[in-house]
Amino acid sequence: MTLSTSAEGAPTDRRAGSVGTGRAHAKAVLIGEHAVVYGAPALAVPVPQLTVTATARVTDGPDGVSFTMTGSPSRPMVTQATDGLRRLIAEFMATTGADDSPHLEVTVDGAVPHGRGLGSSAACARAVVHALADLYDHEVTENETFDLVQTAENMAHGRSSGVDARTVGASGPLLFHKGEARELTIGCYGLLVIADSGVVGRTKDAVELLREGFARHAGAQERFVNRAARLTEEARHALAHGRPEELGARLTDYHDLLRAAGLSTNGIDALVEAALTAGGLGAKITGGGLGGCVLALTRTERAGDVIQELYAAGAVQTWVVPLRGPDEYAR
Repeated sequence: MTLSTSAEGAPTDRRAGSVGTGRAHAKAVLIGEHAVVYGAPALAVPVPQLTVTATARVTDGPDGVSFTMTGSPSRPMVTQATDGLRRLIAEFMATTGADDSPHLEVTVDGAVPHGRGLGSSAACARAVVHALADLYDHEVTENETFDLVQTAENMAHGRSSGVDARTVGASGPLLFHKGEARELTIGCYGLLVIADSGVVGRTKDAVELLREGFARHAGAQERFVNRAARLTEEARHALAHGRPEELGARLTDYHDLLRAAGLSTNGIDALVEAALTAGGLGAKITGGGLGGCVLALTRTERAGDVIQELYAAGAVQTWVVPLRGPDEYAR
């Protein structure tokens, strides 16, 4: 890969044919969604089985950027995603001093289903940031990557908590609180089964629904946030101290909180009930709500029963994520 630099050493040019590659993975919110944007804590886990790879290539052609996104997302999702990625690329060029005059072909190849609360847009954005960094031989820090991903996320979702932007590059479970993220202590092990309802979630609608509910009922926001914070803190302690039954119970309690706020659906509730009936320790909606996925905590020996019941209740696909610490995710 040939690189020209300015007098200050910033990358300024790329020869046609130069290619950069970047990768990221999915995420799932264990507990704390929605409340996290109001200052409550949230716990999230990486889903390394679902990956995104982006390539950025300099080609001969008119100045600008062209995108190819694999899979079959709906046209509005593609438009929304590429608008955010164009803004991200412009920010990358501006902050790094890279030459934005060549024609860039950006290809995003991802296994993360869109609109399911699994961080598809953030994973795509992170992969593109690292593809550009590779293309221009530019080292990006984790904080720089986060800021660039947030540029795209805020276009896609409005005000973004940052949970997705951090977790799609994390090596293990994370605690988020008031904009800060740190690794979680893991003392209880089990399996997280993620079940896709087949229905695209509607994060923006869910956020607005929750906000409208808060506006209609005095004290509703404070009650919701306080309850969410207590459940998340109890879940964190159970996770750290090896109490899987308590962790599962807090997950189910959190689902009840979101359902009471109108953020679940009949289909999601049926999946939660199926997981519990099959012996799951706890289950809840994960992500923005009004569709998307259910996350269930189960012991290893009951995972097969839980998965079978989830399919019987309408799940269209499932993924199994071992609950473990960052060192073990890296193996």
